[in-house]
Amino acid sequence: MPPATAIPAPGPAGVVSPLAGVSEFLDAVGDFFASLAQVDFVALVIGLTCFIGYLTVRSRGYFNVIRAAYPTETVQWRRIWGAYIAAYGFNNVIPARGGDVMKVFLVKSSVPRSTYPAITATMFVEAVFDATIAIPILIFAFTQGVFPKPPEFANLGAFDLSFIFGNLPATFFVVTLVAFGSLVAFAMLSERARRFWIRVRQGLVILRDRRRFIREVWLVLFAGYLLRLTAFWFLLEAFGVGGSVRNVLLVHGINAVAALMPFTPGGAGVQQAFMVKVFGGSAAVAAYSVGQQLAIAATCLAIGFLALFKIFGFRSFKEAIAAGKEHRETEDGPPDRDGEPGRA
Repeated sequence: MPPATAIPAPGPAGVVSPLAGVSEFLDAVGDFFASLAQVDFVALVIGLTCFIGYLTVRSRGYFNVIRAAYPTETVQWRRIWGAYIAAYGFNNVIPARGGDVMKVFLVKSSVPRSTYPAITATMFVEAVFDATIAIPILIFAFTQGVFPKPPEFANLGAFDLSFIFGNLPATFFVVTLVAFGSLVAFAMLSERARRFWIRVRQGLVILRDRRRFIREVWLVLFAGYLLRLTAFWFLLEAFGVGGSVRNVLLVHGINAVAALMPFTPGGAGVQQAFMVKVFGGSAAVAAYSVGQQLAIAATCLAIGFLALFKIFGFRSFKEAIAAGKEHRETEDGPPDRDGEPGRA
C-alpha cells in the first residue's frame, strides 16, 4: 500500500542531521506502548518461539561448518548454540555488531586448537547462504512498487541510510582507502599474511565440498529461514498488520537492508523508516515496526544471557567481552613449522 506519511527531507544544504529518524523512532515507540492492549499475545508468543527455533536451527548449520573445519576435535553443539544466541541478543542492543566479536571468542574457546582467523572465516560461510536468499528476496521487493530504490534511501529519514547513501563519494573513498591500506599491510607482512590465509582457508573448507555444503549447511539454514518467515507472519498478525506471503517477504527485504547498517542496534531507525515507506504510516504499522524489534531483542537478550551464564559461566555480556579481549591480547600462537595453524 502507498505510504501515508511524508518522508523527512535532509537538512539545509543537503546536510543530514545525526538525529535524523530519532523522532520518528520515538513516535513509533509511543504507538507501540499505546497499542499494547490490541496485541494478539498468542500470535506474539508463537512468532517469538519460531524465531528462537530459527536461531537454533541456524546454529546447527554453523555447527556443521565448525565440524568440517576441525574434523578431529570434539565440539559440543550446545556451546555453539550458546555462543550463537548470546551474540544475536547482544547485537540487538549494541551497535556495530559487537556481539560478533564475542561470538568469535566464545566459539574459539569451545573448539580445541582452533584459531581466530579460521573461526572468523566460518562466519563467511553463513554469508554465502544469506546472499543466495537475500538477493532474490530484494529483487522481489524492488518489483512490488512500494519498496524504495537505493537512490531514495538517503531521503527516508534514517541517519544510517542518509549518511551512507547521501555521501556516496565519501563512502566509496573510505572503502577504497581501507581496501588499499589492507593490501599494503599484507604486502609489508607477507609471511604473516600467508599464515593468516592458511588459517582462513581452514575455516572455509566446507565450501570446497559442494555436496556437503548443500546437505549440511545450505539446506539446514534454509529450514531455519522458513522458521524465520513463519515468525514474521505471526508477528505481523500479532500487531494487526496482517500476515501474507507478500508482507512477509517485504519484511524480510527490510531486515536484509537494516542488517547492513552498522550504526544502530539491529538496524533500529532503518527498519522504522522502511516500514513507513513500504506499509504506510498507520499506528498499527508504527507499533509493529518497533514491537517486533523490541520483542525479538528482549527475548534473544534474555535467552542469550542465560546461555552465557549456564554454558560459559559468565555473569554478564561485559565480562564475556572483557575475557575475549584479554584472551586475544595474550595469545601468541604461531603456526606450526609445516605452516599449519597452531593454537592461536
